[in-house]
Amino acid sequence: MRSVSLHAIVRRIVCLGVLLSALGAVSPAFAVSPRQLVEVADFSSPVVSPDGTRVAFRVARASIERNTDDTVWYIQRMDGSSPPWRVSDGGVPLRDSAGIALPATAVWSPDGRGIYYRARLDGRIDVWRATVDGAAAERVTGGGADVRDFSLSDDGKVLKYSVGPTREEVAAAEQAEYDRGIRVDRATPLGQNLFRSGDTEGRLATQRLGLMFNRVDLTADVPDHWKAIDLASGAVRDLAPSEKPPAALAASDLARQVRHVWKLERDRHSGRIALLTRTEATPGQPRIELAMLPAHGARRLVTCVAEACTGKEISDVQWRPGTDEAIFTVTPYDKGFAQSIYRWNVDTGAVSQVATSDGLFGGEGRWGPGTCGVSSAALACVTAEANRPPRLERVDLQTGARQVLFDPNQALAQGLAGIRAQLLRWTDAKGRTFTGQLYSARHADGKLPPLFVTYYRCIGFVRGGSGDEWPLATMAEQGISTLCINAPSFSANAQERYELGQSAVESAVEQLASEGRIDRTRIGMGGLSFGSEVTMWTLIHSDVITAASMASPTTSPMYYLLGSNIGKPFLSLLRTNWQLGAPDETPAQWQKISPTLNLGKISAPILMQFPEQEYMFGLDYAIPLMRSNRADLYVFPNEPHNKFQPRHKLAVYARNLDWFRFWLLGQEDPDPAKASQYAHWRSMRSSMSAGHAGH
Repeated sequence: MRSVSLHAIVRRIVCLGVLLSALGAVSPAFAVSPRQLVEVADFSSPVVSPDGTRVAFRVARASIERNTDDTVWYIQRMDGSSPPWRVSDGGVPLRDSAGIALPATAVWSPDGRGIYYRARLDGRIDVWRATVDGAAAERVTGGGADVRDFSLSDDGKVLKYSVGPTREEVAAAEQAEYDRGIRVDRATPLGQNLFRSGDTEGRLATQRLGLMFNRVDLTADVPDHWKAIDLASGAVRDLAPSEKPPAALAASDLARQVRHVWKLERDRHSGRIALLTRTEATPGQPRIELAMLPAHGARRLVTCVAEACTGKEISDVQWRPGTDEAIFTVTPYDKGFAQSIYRWNVDTGAVSQVATSDGLFGGEGRWGPGTCGVSSAALACVTAEANRPPRLERVDLQTGARQVLFDPNQALAQGLAGIRAQLLRWTDAKGRTFTGQLYSARHADGKLPPLFVTYYRCIGFVRGGSGDEWPLATMAEQGISTLCINAPSFSANAQERYELGQSAVESAVEQLASEGRIDRTRIGMGGLSFGSEVTMWTLIHSDVITAASMASPTTSPMYYLLGSNIGKPFLSLLRTNWQLGAPDETPAQWQKISPTLNLGKISAPILMQFPEQEYMFGLDYAIPLMRSNRADLYVFPNEPHNKFQPRHKLAVYARNLDWFRFWLLGQEDPDPAKASQYAHWRSMRSSMSAGHAGH
């Protein structure tokens, strides 16, 4: 349904041009600046020492000046009797091919005197050891190859680790391909520079496609080679295949005993296995059950039947050391994914609530919750809420008492305290429930504020929404209310997914406008990945949006052309998830989804800030929109799906803020460095106004 006439958005743009003439240039003043949001200190999942008295964790913070992230390993007493102390440098963050930081995991020595961890330092990845007192941090592994994985023996005397080809061999393989020309095959990542253009294990590498669009380095198919080092003598030896560390117990290992295992954890001492099973009760709405196997080979499954774990959205389970209790976490959609923690006694069946929150207890995750460190007495959790950045807390497992151990983001939290944030719940005309985090702007001069919406996932400290591109709190402070909407489900049918997102946006606008909280004629929207797809769908099928911003391309014939080089896996996924064949095979479905075939329906200006790896996928609609002065495109070099370079993050934040202040508030930043930006946007506004007059 198109909510207003096709010409409504252009009329709004004309009105905003008049408003701009009245307001002139306005310099923003910040209580919460875009830079502060980029420089948030983020935590790794905490790991508690064997005796339960200390916790190790890594903190990462962006450096705009050096365009990298500084990481530091800390250790702190679990009783909070002293502040944390630095034990070592954590090196360059390692990321997956989509740009998301990989979990930084520390392994405690059995005697609790130190931690072992993998880090890229001085251009190489090794296993490092830091003493608990911070007196020494030393490289444990050596050689010419980067360490891919490691395992510490139960007695702490031997460290086993795997390596791939040497760094010289990797560099030589990349250079040889460069010199002779890169042959394009099904594993070639079309749409990006092909020589050392993508981040792999903390360095710019020549990449190939692994599974679908996941990138791997050129030599990823070289098998792991396992070694062992005697930690007392330093002697290193090669391992026979039979000596490799056993793989961790996986869901597939239990397939004959238990169906639909989703997550599991084995108790190291008793061998009992706590597990979660997951089935699709209704499309997009999984049913999750908590259970326990007494042993790997056991047939008798003990299921939690208490009310607290029946029909609940359980997201994690782990053992409480030295007890008969499993700790499980519930992360419900209707509470905006605010987490609660429970104890389940697997012998008696009793369930007790430990603690509740307004956000996450596993707040180190951007796309999903992390995991608390656990001892017999307490949890060490990274907590975070929509208006409160991450900090480390101790949660007592008996009383639920919470104690802040370390808060490196306290100054930012104080700035955020003046910006109203709330969990919003609403329903659409079909009675479907949605949730989202709303940051309310103050009414300026008695006028209702505009609204910016982003759609996908909004967990923990939301900061910039999924993909972290829109400084939501800053925008609210500057006079634009912002709403980050949680997608309630993900249907396999593309049209149903997109129509659900469109309905979430339209019904939220309707509710907030009817309550006198926002101006329904000034609505912005932006998104990354699925959020970008819903933004484009809404632009095509509704006139609710005044101005838009997209962080990644959406489905189009160009996307099909480049992706089809992968072959059957891509074509199969496209048909399954989008019901699309070739453009001439399923023209009706392409007509519904593709912006390339719906250029005439796009009436709102679009800011496109794409990563270099993906921008070519959207050029078949970006170029026509730019030529008609309806889009402004920026490309960020060496960036994957989720941009991560601090300078790029700040530039994206700042430009999105400028963009929506311009189109929704009629304001410009008088900074001379931005003069050309605003000249172009004024040209866009004039062209769109003239185009409307011509009709």
